Amino acid sequence: MQMLLPIFSQEVKLLSPVLGVFEKDSIVTYLHAGAPIYSHVKDDLKSFRYITSKLILQGLCRVIDISDCFGVSYDSVKRHVRKLRESGDSGFFKDNRRGSHYKLVGSVVSRIQRYLDEGKSNSEIARLEDISEGTVRHALKTGLLKKTAFR
Repeated sequence: MQMLLPIFSQEVKLLSPVLGVFEKDSIVTYLHAGAPIYSHVKDDLKSFRYITSKLILQGLCRVIDISDCFGVSYDSVKRHVRKLRESGDSGFFKDNRRGSHYKLVGSVVSRIQRYLDEGKSNSEIARLEDISEGTVRHALKTGLLKKTAFR
């Protein structure tokens, strides 16, 4: 019985002797022994990180192979491999933003504007209203609030 060798066309970049990658119509496709195994949209960075980390964990390529082929930093590839190993598939895509967004509404806006008119600082206002100073700065920047010159 004859062994089948992987045959890759010229537009395929080789990550390892049996693993290749190519892009067509903004879709990046990963091939193992000539057969497609993963694909993602060209600009989908999370999927790229997930798939390349998965390939490394499966032993199909090394961190340096991904780093060299795609021109990404060795350390960032290692970081994403570690994240996938430690948190698994579902943890890899979890949204882990820590901040919160506070929307200023009606009476709060009028009270804060009054404080600004009295000449209070952003930090004083934030303490009085129990909101972050960043919320006050954002409202000033977007024009929701107006800082008047103190007389």
